[in-house]
Amino acid sequence: MDAKLQTIVKALDDKKAEDITVLKVGSLTIVADYFVIAAGTSNTHVRALADEVEFKLREAGFAPRQIEGKATGWILLDYHDVVVHVFMKDQREFYSLEKLWADAEEVDLKEIL
Repeated sequence: MDAKLQTIVKALDDKKAEDITVLKVGSLTIVADYFVIAAGTSNTHVRALADEVEFKLREAGFAPRQIEGKATGWILLDYHDVVVHVFMKDQREFYSLEKLWADAEEVDLKEIL
């Protein structure tokens, strides 16, 4: 698994993200190779999760293409080949990206976590 993806998953796990899911979407879209989806328990937790991912990736030398939604319950961090979606639980259920991208392969995170 690529270093960027490992850094993201570990950062989310370290900050107690809930239900971390990685979808391999590269064969389905040109937007990214992977979507990382995670949930936080409050708006503060969602921001803390996104901030930790941003901090750890900056430390590793990766710069974001774009970051959206810092004031909302859904923060999107675009790191070119990996797009990170950090949601409040209710918004994650509402938008249901896992169902929308049901054809994507889910990555086994056991080797990271």
